[in-house]
Amino acid sequence: MTKTEQAVKNIHITDDAGAGKGGIHPLSRLLVTFFYILAVVSYQNDHLTGLLGMVLYLVIQCTWYAIPVKVVIKRIWPVLLLVSMVGIANPLLDQREYMMVANIRITYGMISMLTLMLKGIFCVMASCILIMKTGMVQICCALRILRVPKELVTLLLLMHRYMIVLVQEIERMQQAYKLRAPGQRGLHIRSWGSFAGLLLLRSMDRAQEVYESMKLRGFQGNLQVFSAECSKTASILYGFIWGTGILLFRIFPVFPIVGHVLAF
Repeated sequence: MTKTEQAVKNIHITDDAGAGKGGIHPLSRLLVTFFYILAVVSYQNDHLTGLLGMVLYLVIQCTWYAIPVKVVIKRIWPVLLLVSMVGIANPLLDQREYMMVANIRITYGMISMLTLMLKGIFCVMASCILIMKTGMVQICCALRILRVPKELVTLLLLMHRYMIVLVQEIERMQQAYKLRAPGQRGLHIRSWGSFAGLLLLRSMDRAQEVYESMKLRGFQGNLQVFSAECSKTASILYGFIWGTGILLFRIFPVFPIVGHVLAF
């Protein structure tokens, strides 16, 4: 299976994630994820030990939904690499001593760098888990319930739905390039500009064709999205339990408490 086929398969899996019945309402999952992200970003830049306790949410979610962590990381590793660059200059900017570990001087800059990196990683992974187990259509349904402007929801849904078209178009262009440059590995740097420009033009043409087809089918600027059948009781319990748990993790850091108990 090629990378393009795998990408298309992953998109279809995401689309089918929220199609089941009797599960948790997407609004409940969305609010829990949003509350978790707020709790993560609320930590101060030198509160590394407290922030580490928030990883329990990700571990429990991956375990409960049987999602291998390596699968999550594999899907979003470019984003994780980007967010890991945040605060990389802090060790040079803030060299105040924080603590000494085995004659190694740990500075506030190092702690703040790690804290910022973990904040970004935790938030991205929580969002990825939400999308993988809820589906973009169901997330858009939850956004409409929250009164998010329908134009933004429609734009988000169309971007996700027709991402497959863009990926397949890139594959066609790559195949055409390989036929014209046999034996060459990858895309030559001198062709990057023309390749991107041609992709833009072809995307605009395809977008116009898609829009005209939608107009012929009665599109009026708003896509109707409906929530799958869900258990109201389970959804309320899910939101209450996770909301309480995240709040407790934020108020009472896990690792410092465990360290005090072990020391005692």
